[in-house]
Amino acid sequence: MAGRRQMPMMQPQVIVLKEGTDTSQGVPQLLSNISACLAVCDTIRTTLGPRGMDKLIVDAQKRVTISNDGATIMKLLEVVQPAARTLVDIARAQDAEVGDGTTSVVLLAGELLKEVREYVEEGVSAQVIIRGFRRAADMAVGRIRELASSIDQKDAGEFRALLEKCAGTSMNSKLIGSQKAFFTQMVVDAVQRLDQDELNEDMIGIKKIPGGAMQDSLLVDGVAFKKSFSYAGFEQQPKAFDAPRIVCLNVELELKAEKDNAEVRVERVSEYQAIVDAEWKIIFDKLDQIIATGANVVLSRLPIGDLATQYFADRNVFCAGRVSKDDLDRVCEATGCRMQSTTSGLSAAHLGTCERFEERQIGGQRFNLFRGCPQAKTCTIVLRGGAEQFIDEVERSLHDSIMVVRRAIKSQAVVAGGGAIEMELSRHLREASRQIEGKQQLIVAAVAKALEVVPRQLCENAGFDTTDIITQLRAHHAQDPDRFRWYGVDIETESVSDMFAKFVWEPALVKINAISSAIEAACLILSVDETVTSQQSQDPMVGGGPPMRR
Repeated sequence: MAGRRQMPMMQPQVIVLKEGTDTSQGVPQLLSNISACLAVCDTIRTTLGPRGMDKLIVDAQKRVTISNDGATIMKLLEVVQPAARTLVDIARAQDAEVGDGTTSVVLLAGELLKEVREYVEEGVSAQVIIRGFRRAADMAVGRIRELASSIDQKDAGEFRALLEKCAGTSMNSKLIGSQKAFFTQMVVDAVQRLDQDELNEDMIGIKKIPGGAMQDSLLVDGVAFKKSFSYAGFEQQPKAFDAPRIVCLNVELELKAEKDNAEVRVERVSEYQAIVDAEWKIIFDKLDQIIATGANVVLSRLPIGDLATQYFADRNVFCAGRVSKDDLDRVCEATGCRMQSTTSGLSAAHLGTCERFEERQIGGQRFNLFRGCPQAKTCTIVLRGGAEQFIDEVERSLHDSIMVVRRAIKSQAVVAGGGAIEMELSRHLREASRQIEGKQQLIVAAVAKALEVVPRQLCENAGFDTTDIITQLRAHHAQDPDRFRWYGVDIETESVSDMFAKFVWEPALVKINAISSAIEAACLILSVDETVTSQQSQDPMVGGGPPMRR
């Protein structure tokens, strides 16, 4: 027995994951994720800048969307690759936080990954790259804060001109760029009508009416909403009031049948009549209580039936039911009335007012307009245009501009656009990298090169000689950083010039947020070295139970 050779023990196979589960790991998986992100970036690369192209996207329901807004395109692309979906998330976050720079943030994240791809292939640890990225991000954000010019709000005229420049810069790359002068005035007026402490963009209503030209769009100093569904008797109501008394309700003013099955036993006709009379008395009591307050404009979130409509028409009172919550909230904000969920205890103290109320025909639709509101912290933009897709894109463009103006007021710091700030940051990081020892030097230098993607793409989309323009920008920024710090790509003259002097301004927060988000997204993608995809169950019983019998 002692001389007999011992057979090696067989190691039992341990199955951790369900059969059919797909696992990918290591450097190949990391490179695959980078390739997927670069493919997404290539899709929206051509939309950047004033000469950027639009994308026409048809979804599963055959709805057509024409846009060059980065966040909109990323949302509609329906990216399924898990790592690439990170780019969709940062585009949406940029849109929600600052409104502009959604294409730039995706391009920058993709370019960062492209620049470090060769280091990943050569075996450099992802953690080394991530540390270098975060170090470069801190230096870039610090440099933006040093360069940013603060906004002086003491001079109202100068401050407004600055806001118009910021709004105009965000419109340069949009469909409404040709009408920039018209819409910048409208956007700045709209934002300045808000509560300057809160600057709640939800208080700016945007209504779309097909037909007419873009110049037919108007800004209502107050609230405007489309005429809601109305019953017989509505046309007999007055359609305009000076200094109206407005009441907003969340009350149904309609005779309705019982929703639940009910049985009422009566022995004589008079008892049945008493039930009917009680129902009518309830609604007439509600209507009498409203009229007793002196209100002559009645709005409600719930239906106002034909009986109530005729009742109000006989007393020269205007009414509208089924008004949307957003519109009703803005009416309350503008006129000072308070929403009531019952007519009991309703008094004149709950009413609001404005200078003038009128129902007006705009295009092919009728709108209710509340103008000259005393507590107006809200306004409404009514958009006109030819095609529905065109008006939708105008709305997205105005939303970006409104967000940019909000951020300019809040952050009170601006930088030059046109790729100027990216070239200055690239020069700064390239010089700083020479003072860093070890592999971190290569990573910071890679970030510096990646930042040049914005001016380079601006040139490519405009059809310029990219090599010549980028070389000129590098030379200017390296020659005298103080004098040429704001030099960027001049789309109008096909050369380089001072973007700050040409009033191509952007809030500093847009750039800070874009760089921070892009580097965080790149770090997240680089930190993933394995993807585990569970196979979808083919069994109709997801819980694993026995299949259903037919």
